[in-house]
Formats: sequence, C-alpha cells, structure tokens
Amino acid sequence: MIGNYKTKPYTALRFEEDEMISRSKSFFELMNQRRSVREFSSKEIPTEIIQSILLTANSAPSGANKQPWFFCVVSNPEIKKQIRIAAEEEEYKAYHGGMPEEWLEDLSYLGTDWKKEFLEIAPALIVVFRKPYDEENGLRKKNYYVQESVGLACGMLLAAIHNAGLVSLTHTPSPMNFLQEILKRPENEKAFLLIPIGYPADNVEVPDIQRKSLDQFTSWYR
Repeated sequence: MIGNYKTKPYTALRFEEDEMISRSKSFFELMNQRRSVREFSSKEIPTEIIQSILLTANSAPSGANKQPWFFCVVSNPEIKKQIRIAAEEEEYKAYHGGMPEEWLEDLSYLGTDWKKEFLEIAPALIVVFRKPYDEENGLRKKNYYVQESVGLACGMLLAAIHNAGLVSLTHTPSPMNFLQEILKRPENEKAFLLIPIGYPADNVEVPDIQRKSLDQFTSWYR
C-alpha cells in the first residue's frame, strides 16, 4: 500500500448481452444526431440542467484524479458582448492573413467566417479552463496529463449537452487570453474551449457533412 491508498466496493452496471448490444446501438444513434450548431434561440436554460451537465463533465477521468479544469458559465449579456467583441477581433485577424490558405479552403464548405453573433444570442456560454497547477496554502501543486484530462471532460460535457436536448458549438478563437482577462480568472487557469449552448433557432440548418465509416477509422487486431 502506497501513501493513503484506499478503496471502496464498486458495483458495475450489468446487463444481458442482448441488452448491452441494444444500449450501445441506441447510444450511438443518439450521439450520431449531435451536430455543431451556430444558430441559437435566446430562450433561457433552466439552471438545474446546466448544473447536471457540468456535474457529468466533472465525472471524467483525470490524471491522479486532479480534475484540472474549471468551468465558467456566462449568461450576463454585457459579458457575452465583451467576449464576442474580443473573439471577433481574433477571428478577423485569423481569416485575414492569420490562417494558411489550405486551412481556409478546408473551412470553406462549412460556411464559417469571423463574425460570431452566436456568442451573444446563445443564452449561456461555457468557458472551459485548464489548470496546469493548483495553489494550496501558497504552494503550487502540479497537475498531470492536463490537456488529455480536460479534453475528456469536454467530450463528456458535449455528450451531456446533447443528451439534455440542447445544442452547442466548440469555439476556439486563437489566442484565447482575453477570456482569462474578461472573466478575471487566476493565473493558473488557461482558456481551453468556449462553448455556446442553448436551444436551436427555429428552422436551423447545419452543413451537410458525412462522418467516416467504421472501416475508415478503425483497425482490429485479433
């Protein structure tokens, strides 16, 4: 036994094989409907839903169980406006010389540009911060596998958002230092992802894209 290593009983989910198959297929069908949406309704989201979504994200695995993330939920209209202005400044530079032509060409069929109205229209923005270290009693305590851990939490967050019947968009203006400044976050929190969430706008449309087939992204070693 190392240090304060402790255990407790774990009760795993158990299903008959046919139910396991059915559940796995049903979950895929649910998640396969998830799409990135850029047109939101301004309808408010009940706080309890957002809380449950965040609790789900916080259940993600992390290096040494450090949970090296922090989530800021922004619904204040003035702060959302500040975030939009700052994000559009960075996006304008990216679309006008900041991104290589190949990148712009890859984005062209999605119809995106530097304008980000959704940052004000969506009823809430979830700003995800990664924490390379924590501070305890004035001392720095290093976190481990921070990028991987926060990425896993964001994946679970997106799944929870979709499962609740809401839509979202993963937005990554670069650089994102303005988020730390606007939200007055401490030095050990670095912006990782900006996610507007909400209900879809009426008659919303999304790009007609296709996902890779199973044989295109897997290899089996039996």
